[in-house]
Parts: sequence; C-alpha cells; structure tokens
Amino acid sequence: MSETAQYWFNFVWMIAYFLVLIGMSGYGFHRLMMVILYLKHRKDVPKPAGQWEEWPLVTVQLPMFNEKFVVEGLLRKVTAIDYPKDKLEIQILDDSTDDTWELCKQQVEYYKAQGFDIKCLHRVDRTGFKAGALEAADAVAKGEFLLILDADFRPEPDILKVTMPYFTDPNIALVQTRWGHINRHKNMLTRLQSIFLDGHFALEQTVRNRSGRFFTFNGTAGVWRKCAITDAGGWEHDTITEDMDLSYRVQMKGWRFVYLNDYVTPAELPEDMDGFKAQQHRWTKGCIQVCRKMFWTIWRSNAPLKAKMEASTHLTCNYSYLALILLCLLVMPICTDLIAPTGDWQWDSPRMILLTFTLFFFATVTVCMFYVTAEAIVRPRRWWMVFPLIIPLLALGVGMAVNNAKAVIEAMFGKPSEFVRTPKFGESKEGELSIEKRSKDYKALKSVLVPSIELLFGLFFAAVECAYLYKVFTGSVGLMLNVFLMSPFLGFFYTSFCSFGRLIDGVRQRRAAAKKAA
Repeated sequence: MSETAQYWFNFVWMIAYFLVLIGMSGYGFHRLMMVILYLKHRKDVPKPAGQWEEWPLVTVQLPMFNEKFVVEGLLRKVTAIDYPKDKLEIQILDDSTDDTWELCKQQVEYYKAQGFDIKCLHRVDRTGFKAGALEAADAVAKGEFLLILDADFRPEPDILKVTMPYFTDPNIALVQTRWGHINRHKNMLTRLQSIFLDGHFALEQTVRNRSGRFFTFNGTAGVWRKCAITDAGGWEHDTITEDMDLSYRVQMKGWRFVYLNDYVTPAELPEDMDGFKAQQHRWTKGCIQVCRKMFWTIWRSNAPLKAKMEASTHLTCNYSYLALILLCLLVMPICTDLIAPTGDWQWDSPRMILLTFTLFFFATVTVCMFYVTAEAIVRPRRWWMVFPLIIPLLALGVGMAVNNAKAVIEAMFGKPSEFVRTPKFGESKEGELSIEKRSKDYKALKSVLVPSIELLFGLFFAAVECAYLYKVFTGSVGLMLNVFLMSPFLGFFYTSFCSFGRLIDGVRQRRAAAKKAA
C-alpha cells in the first residue's frame, strides 16, 4: 500500500473509531446525568393525594405460560394480600401448553372454597402473547384497577394498601413498585444481573418519575387504572414489549405515573445464561420495535422537551450494542499498531491523551458511577460490595453484545419472533433446582450460533490481548488501552462458556433423569 493510501486508510479508520467512541460516550454522559438528577430529586418522594373512604374493586391479573413450578407460590402470596375479599378479583391468564392448566384448575377450586373470587382464563392459542392475554382479560375484568403480576413475583401483603391511595388523584394511571431479587446471591450471574437491574429500577425509573420525564411500566408489579388503558387504545401486540408501548401511549394522553422506589416487590432472576440471554433478547428487540413505532409520534406530541429527549435516549440506547461490536473491531488494529496516528495525534501526544481519557471517562467511568450510586440506594449499608464486581459487570455488558446486537438487527429488519418467556424454576425443598425441572421443562440452547460467535470473539481478543501485552512488555506502548481489550476478552469467553456449559449440563441432567426413570 502506498504511503498516501496508508495515510487515508489510517485517517478513515481513526475517524470511525472516534465517532463510535463519541456515540458510546454520549450514552455514558446520560448515565452521569441520571446520577446528578437523582441527587437533585432524591428527597422528592411521591405522596398520595388522599385516602379512600371505601376501597375500590381491584382485579389481580396473573399472566402465565407453562409456569407449573411457581404458580402455587404465586397464588399463596396473592391470596395473602391484605385487602377486602369482596373487593378483590383474581384472574389467572393461562396460555400454557403443558399441565399447568390442570394445576391452575385445582388451585382455582381450592381458593374458591375459601371464598375468593378467582377464575382461570385459558386460551388455546397465544395470539398476541402476553398482550393478547391481558387484552382478553381486561374485557371481562370486574375491577376498575388492575394489579399485574408475572408468575415469579411474590407480592407483599400490603401492596394494595400502599399503592391504591395514589389513585385518589384521578390523573394517576399507573403506580409501579420497584423489583426486588429473591435469588440475588444464587451465583455470579444473578449478582451481576441484580446490579444491572438496580441501576434501572432504583436510579433511572426514580429519576424519570421525579424529574417530570416519561418512565415505563415494567410489565409487572404495578397497578393500572383500567380506563387509562382503554383511553390509550388498549393493549397492542405488534411489539414484544407491550408494557413499554402502552406506557408511552398512555402518558402522551396526559395521564401521570407514580414510581415507588421505596416499596419492593420481590421476583426471581434467571439463574443460567440461557435464561438471561432470552430475557435480554426479548427486552432489547422489543425496545427497538417500540422505537420504530413510537419515536416520531413522541416528538410530534405535546410532551415536554425533557420528556421527549429522555424517551429518545431510552428508546435508542440498545443501538449501542451495534456500536459496541463495531468498537471491538475498530480497537484491534489500533491497539496492535496496525493503525497508528501520526504527528500531533500520536498516542503519547498531550491532545490525544486528553481526548482518549475524556472519551474513556464518559464511556466507562460514568457507567461505574451509575451502578455504584444505584447500589448505594438499594443497599446503603453494603454498597461498597459492588466494587469487586465492577470488572465482571463491564465484561458481562460487553459479552452480551452479540446476543443483543442480533436482537437489534432482527427488530430493524422487522423479523417476527414469539414472546419467549424467561424460565422460572422456583425452589425445591432443598433449595436447589430439581433434575426434572432442568431436563424436561426448560431446554438448553436451541442454537449454538450466538455462543459460537461469542467464542470466536473471545479467541480473537485473546490473540489481540497477547499481541498488545507483548508491546507493553517491550515498552512500545502503555497500558491505557488495555481496558478496551480486557472487557471483551473476559466477557465473550464468559457468555459463551456459560452457554456451552448449560448445553452440556442439560445433556447430563437429561441422562440422569432417564436413568432415574428406568
């Protein structure tokens, strides 16, 4: 390659590298703004407008699909809710294709005998998936308010006594409670997930609500005013995140939401990589679908500018997974000196060090600040325990890039997919998942494509890391860029090995189950 061609090749590559890094830094800057806004609004705790003279009728909706391991525990908690029986209706929305339907019928008869108004609405198809089930249930629900709970949630007895007073304000459409994590300490994956989710639920949702921006229903652990759902056009199932879709439509109608950061409804986290990937794929793809559907509608609405800007960041943030994949590829030749800036833009020049450090700060350090702040909110006495998990947290975020980038691309090109629910196992008497549950009801990988690509990325970055460390030891370069290599190196190996390990474990447990049956 001629010297001129090499110059322009290097120039174009460096421009692409910094443009991607600037884009990633923009989302990092948003995380920093969330921290600042939280500190500003941390004392603006919402208060109910009054109290009910007579409690209104509430319908508890329990959408489920093949949830036989958790349905009994869910109903025990729901029937223990401290609310007048004559003001409480329970709907089990069952789309199951296994024997969950038979179990639900038994549970309905049992609780009916105890005086509960409970029924099971069973559909023989999954038209619209969860949104379709909720749409059908709303048509026959008696209550003017709807408490929606996924099958793995365990509501506290006072959930309605805490949430219902907010509805004395006729403009309130939704009261959302914060998710808790029953199995936070089960393994490394659940610990990292809990930190990710704490960032969203304890920090982002709180800030959005208290600062006058839009926030979205989380699909469960919230109470809706039924007429607000109807006013916005009802549940629609052209996306697989029907909760996000409905939330924006309702708020653009002028209804207000309340987020209760200090009230927790516990739930179960996915305990293996397959369940986590399925959940993240659904959330990521659904968010992009809602972005394509609602983005310009939001900007044409009468919503405040700050609400529009926050909604835009929320709806587009998952495109960053495509940028992250691109960044991983762009950083390789830079870190190995295949692409080398010249003149005043050499790596050791003051302006390049300043620029790199600034972008690194907003792309990485702000993210760490965000999650540390969230843990300080959730676990004020043990928040410091997040520090040993920062590197694994960043690594997992990068390692999920292939899985989530695939979801983004599918949504961009309109590829349809079914609503793949997150596996919910419950606990056996010994506190461990049974062989039967693992082997028969929740299969391992349907495809090895994603973990295979992750493994290739891991091997790729292992080679790049070796080449870079060689230059470090020979004094050719410093350690500054090593963080860009360590995160993908660790992350891609972790996600791929966990998925392949789940595949091997599934085969082993099916063999054990077959041997036990014989």
